[in-house]
Amino acid sequence: MTETIETFLSRRRKATINDVARLSGVSKKTVSRVINNSPSVHPQTRDEIAEIIARIGFRPDPQARGLAFRRAFLIGLIYDNPNAQYVVNMQMGALDCLRGTGTELVVHPCDWHSAAFLSELREFLENQRPSGVIILPPIAEDRRLLDLLDELNVPHVRVTARTASSEDSSDAGREIVSRDDIGCAEAGAHIAALGHRRIGYIGGNLDYPSAHVRRRGFEAGLAAHGAAIAADLDERGDYSFDSGYEAARRLFEHPNRPTAIICANDEMAAGAYKAAYEAGLHIPGDLTLIGFDDAPIADRLSPPLTTVRLPTREMARMAADRLIAAQPIETGLVVDSALVVRGSSSAPKPGF
Repeated sequence: MTETIETFLSRRRKATINDVARLSGVSKKTVSRVINNSPSVHPQTRDEIAEIIARIGFRPDPQARGLAFRRAFLIGLIYDNPNAQYVVNMQMGALDCLRGTGTELVVHPCDWHSAAFLSELREFLENQRPSGVIILPPIAEDRRLLDLLDELNVPHVRVTARTASSEDSSDAGREIVSRDDIGCAEAGAHIAALGHRRIGYIGGNLDYPSAHVRRRGFEAGLAAHGAAIAADLDERGDYSFDSGYEAARRLFEHPNRPTAIICANDEMAAGAYKAAYEAGLHIPGDLTLIGFDDAPIADRLSPPLTTVRLPTREMARMAADRLIAAQPIETGLVVDSALVVRGSSSAPKPGF
């Protein structure tokens, strides 16, 4: 007598791949192909098997799948970045894509400036055997790392702020390119149009391509309205809260302080808020502040921060989606940034 799903469920035991094959009337190999999204299974057969898997509650064993394919069902997120919120957004975006796929996310921080940078990454990749990795800036630009991934045959997608035309297009399918300059130009134009001319700048870590791309965007927007970053108000940060705080303190000590400060990310802008409070300056009455990222903190500051929105969570989701796609993709994805005007920007006081 042929076993039915109802009979199987009445036995109250854990479902196996053999149970799925028997109840579906197909081979174990066919079930395995469905589990692993193989395009070689007829759509009707795929749907029937998927329905049975759902009804009997079968869950594939990740270790068994990894042994079968000689690679773990893991996606790695590799980074060296001081901006904690940026990294969290990237984690959440990758998880948005991977949830329900049977593939897990493993997060691997590293020290880009360490002499052991490449050897430690090689050990991680050989031990964990991920089915793919997402690489965040600035290490996404390190050709040594990219060569290592190719050597070990590890699929990867890198997130980068550089322009899409600045590298060999053969790598485009493995890139998520953010157009930071677009929103930065809008922000620069916004500040200049408000009438600010004593404009300070707190830039990012120059090891990051984004630091250069964002500055060029801000400068282009300012120049379009006849303004520029003041040479004596040009400070460098490292994308951290503390660096923004210290840089803003130096700017406020200037005898002819800025009426507006552009920060290359929201973390540094938050540090500038603290420095402004300690200096007795009111935002935006005494000081206009602009950030970049539109991180959650931007809308929680008082007043809320005018900033440039970059959809980092969506970018990570797209990167993970590329890694688990059944077919290779040859074209890159380009993501635009955009200005978000809130309460931290206004015209300077008369006479400034």
